[in-house]
This record gives sequence, C-alpha cells and structure tokens, in this order.
Amino acid sequence: MKLVLASNNAHKLEEIRHILSTLGMEVIPQKELGVFVEPEENGTTFEENSYIKAKAVMDACGLPTIADDSGLMVDALGGEPGVYSARYGGEAYPTDKDRMYYLLSRMEGVEEEKRGAKFVTVITMLLPDGRKVVAKGECPGRILTAPQGDNGFGYDPVFYYPEAGCSFAGMSGEEKNRISHRARALQNFAEQIRKEKEL
Repeated sequence: MKLVLASNNAHKLEEIRHILSTLGMEVIPQKELGVFVEPEENGTTFEENSYIKAKAVMDACGLPTIADDSGLMVDALGGEPGVYSARYGGEAYPTDKDRMYYLLSRMEGVEEEKRGAKFVTVITMLLPDGRKVVAKGECPGRILTAPQGDNGFGYDPVFYYPEAGCSFAGMSGEEKNRISHRARALQNFAEQIRKEKEL
C-alpha cells in the first residue's frame, strides 16, 4: 500500500517509513507527487490539525494520506504551548531557540515538582473511500531550568526524560526515536493497522 505523507520533513519521513515499512506500506512525501498544498492549521487540537493536513493532501492527490501534528504541553502553563508549539509567542519569537527561551522565561520560579510536561503526537490516515485511522502517542517528562544537550530540535534541550536521565537533546536520534511521542503514536497506529487486515 502506498501512503502519501502530508509533510516534506525528512526526519519525519524517515521515522514514519522505518515503522510502516514493516507493515508493507510505502511512504512517499507529498512533493514527490507534485503536491505543495500547505493548509492553514487552524484547529484547536492536535487531532483537528492532523486531520486538516491529511485531508488537504488527500484531496490534492487522491491517494491514501498520513499526517501528524505534534507539540509540547506544560502543566504549569495550562497545557501551553500545545498546538501553538511551532509558533509560540508569535512573531516576536521566530526561531526554535527563541521559542525555547520564551518558554523558559514563562517557567521562571516554577518549583521542580510543578514542572511536569509531555510531548504529544496525533497521527491521522485518511483513505479516499472515507475510512480514517487515528493514533495518539505521549511521552511524559519535565521542563529543565536551562538547556542541556546538543542534539534534537525545538524544545528538546529543555525537555528532560527521567527514564533516560537526560534531555531529549542529550540522546542520539536513534535513542529518541525509540521512545518519542511520534514513535509511540506510530506504534499505536501500526497496531490498529494490523487489526484491520482489509486496509
């Protein structure tokens, strides 16, 4: 089965390909089909934004499409930045690094035991016949008071994963891919597909 990924992110493509290839699924990026739609992600949940992306690309190419939406949810900030993770703070914070330090500034003075957070991913697959598969993955941790580690991207340097004893940015890409929110969502997705033999 051929699946179109509603993204051109090489890292995302590699991670999704790795897991779904075990199910006999071939994943190709949307640009390979000449699809360059970039829908407005105006949903208020990860589920809504994931669906919006998958639907726009499926409508453009007519093939089964998979999309994901991810973000960081911080307990002390009422779940922020959430679906706004990639644009947290608005235009005043245009880069990943800017947004990371903005998050740290919002967390100043928050006690250790109240710095809980989680990364969340929701994956949506849409088929032209109307079928839909949705899978969610979460990875719990806490927010550090300063960045640690040189790998990863986004909020990885300030997201501490207790079981590994380091931040996401302190892990190799391989290590992170085994336990990340996206990996967990993909595993949940794969389990659903195995159950749906007719897909």
